[in-house]
Amino acid sequence: MKNPILKGALATIMITMVTFACKDKFLEVPATGQLSSTQLTSKAGLDGLLLSAYAQLNGRGYDQSAASLDWVRGSISAGEANKGSNSGDFNALTPFQNYPSMNATNAEINFKWRSLYEGISRANMVLRVMTTAASDVTTADKQRITAEARFLRGHYYFQLRRQFNMVPYVDETVDYGTGVDKVPNNVDIWPKIEADFQFAQTNLPATQDALGRANSWAAAAYLAKTYLYEKKYAEAKALFDKVIASGTTTGGVKYALVDNYTDIFNAAKETNSESIFADQAAANTGSSDNANPELNLNFPYNTGSAGPAGCCGFFVPSFELANSFRVSTNGLPLLDGSYNSSTNQLVTDMGLASSAPFTPDAGPVDPRLDWSVGRRGIPYLDWSVHPGQDWIRDQTFAGPYSPKKFVFYKSQDKSLTDGSSWTDGYSAINYNFIRFADVLLMAAECEVEVGSLATALNYVNMVRNRAANATYWVKTTTGANAANYSIKPYTSFADQATARTAIQFERKLELSGEGHRFYDLVRWGTAATAINAFLAYESPKLPVGYAGAKFTTGRDEYLPIPQTQIDYQATDASGKNILAQNPGY
Repeated sequence: MKNPILKGALATIMITMVTFACKDKFLEVPATGQLSSTQLTSKAGLDGLLLSAYAQLNGRGYDQSAASLDWVRGSISAGEANKGSNSGDFNALTPFQNYPSMNATNAEINFKWRSLYEGISRANMVLRVMTTAASDVTTADKQRITAEARFLRGHYYFQLRRQFNMVPYVDETVDYGTGVDKVPNNVDIWPKIEADFQFAQTNLPATQDALGRANSWAAAAYLAKTYLYEKKYAEAKALFDKVIASGTTTGGVKYALVDNYTDIFNAAKETNSESIFADQAAANTGSSDNANPELNLNFPYNTGSAGPAGCCGFFVPSFELANSFRVSTNGLPLLDGSYNSSTNQLVTDMGLASSAPFTPDAGPVDPRLDWSVGRRGIPYLDWSVHPGQDWIRDQTFAGPYSPKKFVFYKSQDKSLTDGSSWTDGYSAINYNFIRFADVLLMAAECEVEVGSLATALNYVNMVRNRAANATYWVKTTTGANAANYSIKPYTSFADQATARTAIQFERKLELSGEGHRFYDLVRWGTAATAINAFLAYESPKLPVGYAGAKFTTGRDEYLPIPQTQIDYQATDASGKNILAQNPGY
């Protein structure tokens, strides 16, 4: 998985045989750059095709909005972060944070669409070629490769479904040359996604011998997540129960929380018990494409030797997100939203030169704040103390913070980052599509709806107790805590409503900046309320980037179908577009 051996649009490979009039065999040379049918149908060929489907997890070959870490739609659109940099740089991303200016001609949504359908195309190619598999492909090989391909296809369609809602479903039986042009988006594809993950769960092994390959546990977790999105809580709970109990049955692998929260995002330690399914990245393999290429803009700006990469100041944690880590005197979150009040909001260096005196906020905060948000006066991994404004391209547009979670350590520069391109920002940091803390919190949701409030409480407190391990809190050079950290477990959930609020907020804290929150808000039905409240608070602080910002119910839950795709699919015999546009666009 670290070095995918086949890349490119495999769906467009032409299998040809070149034959000359001459009978001399030595003159029969295969066409350069093309694969014969024998090569493709062998075990090695099928595994190569499968690896190419894995390679597309990262969104390679497209743009930042196509990244595996869905930071543009999943986080920026949710208010966890703003676009950052300045108003003129990559302003195609600005509509993702202010909504009304988003339209069907935005190139970024077409990049996302194309990237995901490219992944589907590659998975379908595996399944199509499998029907003529060579004799060296055993029954066990067929079962595993087919199950992995269907798992990946399920993943790509899951991403499409939650981004665009109604999308055309194309499987391996469709002729890509003509058939895909005639597939409408008038059928809900959740059942198809379920079927792929169900097949994968049944047919994948519990463990794999290659790092990064999906196993039956990953399929179970993803199927459960699919059920959760459909509000099939009982079905989801049954599968989450099995994943949480993994390792207690024959052939299991024990998934569990790692002790140190930051190990999840540390390229040297990220292959651990918390990772259930991840996009694998590797540095210094001869191509930066094998690294994590879609996050290379998301580093503090102009850091020089004191900080990482030096470019480009995008994906900046919001004021509102940072404030959310404020806790009360009992170490619990301020679930009533008062973290944004004038008395509770964090003290920042907004508008303050790095040369001017500044004292970081002294109030109590959840320790996950300084694992997730770079802020002035606090150590920034092993680089230096964050200097504030000097690392921000334009505070009036981006705010005072820097991204921190998916940033490499100074001690890893040039070894776990790829120096073959224009920036060291191509790192070996994986992105977890599903990790164990995510599973615990999704399972807690299901327990609230169809299970036990006590079990939900236990799952939430498992996540909180991990964060409460003071051994791993951010420290100064003297070994003291870098801030006034405080976190305690909940003692009880009084009722379902209280439990829902606590779990939803815990997902905000634990998974911040990991691309989940926007989709959580939509599936909870709280997107309009939460996002418009965020905009009311954030807009006055960053008025240029949030000019005219407003979330509109019935429109902004989903992206528009790219106009390029509507035009490409053309019309049916009656003159009606094959692809129907989403409401409001």
